[in-house]
Amino acid sequence: MSTERAGPEIEGLVGRLRARADELVEAMAAQIESEIDFYRTGGLVPPAALRASCRANFDFMLESLVSDRSDPVSARETGRLRAEQGAPLADVMAAYRVGTRYLWDAVLAAAAAARVTDQVLVRASSRLWQMQSSYTDAMTDAYRDVQSRRMLEQDQQRSALVEALLEGRVSGGGTLWEAAELLRLPHKGPFVVVAAEVPEVGRQALPAAEERLRSVGLASAWRLLPELQIGVVGVRPGRLAVLVDLLRQSATGRVGVSPPYDELDGTGQAVRFARVALSGSTPDAPVALFDESPLTMAAVAAPDVMQYFVRKVLGGLDDLPPDDRGVLLETLAVWSTHHGSATETGEHLYCHPNTVRHRLRRIEERTGRSLNDPHSLAELLLALEASRHGP
Repeated sequence: MSTERAGPEIEGLVGRLRARADELVEAMAAQIESEIDFYRTGGLVPPAALRASCRANFDFMLESLVSDRSDPVSARETGRLRAEQGAPLADVMAAYRVGTRYLWDAVLAAAAAARVTDQVLVRASSRLWQMQSSYTDAMTDAYRDVQSRRMLEQDQQRSALVEALLEGRVSGGGTLWEAAELLRLPHKGPFVVVAAEVPEVGRQALPAAEERLRSVGLASAWRLLPELQIGVVGVRPGRLAVLVDLLRQSATGRVGVSPPYDELDGTGQAVRFARVALSGSTPDAPVALFDESPLTMAAVAAPDVMQYFVRKVLGGLDDLPPDDRGVLLETLAVWSTHHGSATETGEHLYCHPNTVRHRLRRIEERTGRSLNDPHSLAELLLALEASRHGP
């Protein structure tokens, strides 16, 4: 509808409403405050800001009745402002509905006083509600643009902060407090670091980890690396078992969990422990806790050193056939976990205790180390663990 086609009746109607603009805008804002709790408090959106938006909406709608050149720039500005103020979109849209309904009631009252024909009112109604829809769409698009940009910026900031935390580059009381706030982590521990092996580059090892942990009351922050997904998890006392259970249910590969630590500035070292624990995990036990097996953790902590150590301690078994060597090492492993008892070991391996003793003597003879000597036994068991987890 152009200005030329608006007709004198509509132009006269719009003129009378514009003459009462201050009164109508104030009443419109009061109606919104009356019906919508969010605006009643005036916290995030002050009363003056609400009235400025009502005035912009009022002017746009009246202009739309007499012209097709109306540009909803004020709607876009309102959407941007409300998103930056943190106003809920549902409440902003509800305010638009209340305001438009109030304006239409004012149009009807003015039309009745001026004896505007029904045909003119139908045209005005169609135009008004059509432009309200365009106005609301413009506001919503602007609101969502701001929200998307803010979420992207926040995600980027969170990702950078998690990376700095994992690398041990965040320190100092105030900085750590701010980091905990932004990452939605507790300010104090205990915390653990989780390192999970990804199935392929770009794919998460623990899909939706933050959301799933939050559902069981555990706060966390995560970073996806080419080969690992690493997270910092706040574990209140007694909640570590909950975390481990969830990891065992959802992990797609091997997972390592660091020992608990109390301050976020210990995250860098905890990452190293989690990586070591990951190296010590096995297909039968894909989730490994650093504290569960100190011997295993020591065996995998320095792979290059351990390779040399294994050759030095167990080298006397290398000339045996692989199956024979495997039987001897399995016997030693079972014996070490069954209280050094040949009888219990035999029961586990389905062989006679004397067979167990014979195999252990062969290990002693070939390695030059006695199982009765604590120092030699420690070397054998450490080399055994390293050989099981090494290349």
